[in-house]
Amino acid sequence: MIATVVKNAGSHFLLSALPEWAPFPAVLGGKVRLGGSKATNPVAVGDHVEYEAAGTVDLEHPAVIRQVLDRSNHIIRRSTNLSRQSHVIAANVDRAFLVVSLYFPEIKLPFLDRILVMCGVFGVPVSIVLAKTDLYRQEAPEAIARFRAIYEGAGYEVLETSVKDGTGIERLREACRGRICLFSGESGVGKSSLIKAMDPSLNPKIGAISLAHLQGKHTTSLYEMYPLASGGFIIDSPGLRGFGLVHLEKEEIALYFPEMLRKASGCRFTPCTHTHEPGCAVKAAVDAGTISTERYNSYLGMLEDESKFR
Repeated sequence: MIATVVKNAGSHFLLSALPEWAPFPAVLGGKVRLGGSKATNPVAVGDHVEYEAAGTVDLEHPAVIRQVLDRSNHIIRRSTNLSRQSHVIAANVDRAFLVVSLYFPEIKLPFLDRILVMCGVFGVPVSIVLAKTDLYRQEAPEAIARFRAIYEGAGYEVLETSVKDGTGIERLREACRGRICLFSGESGVGKSSLIKAMDPSLNPKIGAISLAHLQGKHTTSLYEMYPLASGGFIIDSPGLRGFGLVHLEKEEIALYFPEMLRKASGCRFTPCTHTHEPGCAVKAAVDAGTISTERYNSYLGMLEDESKFR
């Protein structure tokens, strides 16, 4: 039988045969084929799995996951402090919504750019959600305009939202209808509040079925999927701190900056690192202001970090 992983609580999981929402507990079988994965969590929320169940499935008699099926896509990150370890955030995602706030907390553009690169590498469509705009819309309209210019100019969709006045909530709700969507971002950006505004019946911090007695009282669910009353499913992720690149060579990083890729064909040399070569069309575009200095500096930072890890 086949189902989708809707909650990951370490070595225990909840599965549901989507689009039906009827979660039931499961554990990993002893001979699960993981395709050579080196991630700390080779089974992720969103994974399609084959499982076996002996009679009634309940917390005392969970189903047994026998195989993880091939993924259409996934998002994975590397801890910047543990360069050899990686963690799968979610799998088989129709769209990722990266939630950011210009202030409260202040946005870190290099962090956002890393996630955007990884979405590009692993084929996950992505939009940027600008949250809490009611807090700075009047006081800092130029900051919003600058942010939109940078990322819409690069080719990304930017959605302005506010839980307080309802800006963008219906648009987000409609974008998730009939889809599996990941919501991710740094701690404190308002991601959980956005999810609850989209469906007031949800509480992203409370799971529908407890696995605590299987794991002990200190269980923390890292990633969990929720059904939206309006249709579709949301994968909620904890606030991220570090986001290292995975499965990407230094020479490939520029391929996942859309605005740089559009200019690269005009470079005098191929390949071009866009750092020191004469006749570089990307550097010329940065000087001309058609590629933002913020994004270019993020790119340089990624090159430097990849050099450190090798």
